[in-house]
Amino acid sequence: MTASPEGHLVVVSGPSGVGKSSILAGVLAASHAVFSTSATTREPRHHEVNGREYHFLDRGDFEGLIAEGDVLEWAEYGGNLYGTLRREVEPLIAAGSDVILDIENEGAKQIKASYPAAVMVFIRPTDLDVLRQRLTERGDTSARDIERRLSVAKAQIDEAPTVYDHIVLNDDLDTAIGRMLDILSSLSNDGR
Repeated sequence: MTASPEGHLVVVSGPSGVGKSSILAGVLAASHAVFSTSATTREPRHHEVNGREYHFLDRGDFEGLIAEGDVLEWAEYGGNLYGTLRREVEPLIAAGSDVILDIENEGAKQIKASYPAAVMVFIRPTDLDVLRQRLTERGDTSARDIERRLSVAKAQIDEAPTVYDHIVLNDDLDTAIGRMLDILSSLSNDGR
């Protein structure tokens, strides 16, 4: 796929444990799309590099960017702010790149409202039992948190048809990557 004169903003969301990171790794390796690095006010973990995993900002700076309209979408989790910086995305789109955001549903709805041309993609599991198994196999999530995430996932799946342009079933990793690549390919063909 070659970059068009103007790129596209592609929002990818889905429940925790659905395989978004694996799908996006395959898509980014096989396309010219670029991934937008989010910003956060949380402290970096020992292996994280500013500008690679996240743009690490202090709360005052982040809130200032929100007030100035320089954040496309944002949310607060666990006392920390997370969001997408306008300066990260718009120059890339203007230069012809398709920019992928991996964000949760509330952020996706903000993008849809403020950036109507965005292409919205929801990654869904085959069913909640498969999602439960994936979350359990991670080994880093308590049983209580798994049940909470499954409840959130059910609500996200139910809401997805009203928010997203495309729903990609992750029943097989290679197939899901192929479906995502087809969506990106169609963007350059339909002028969207």
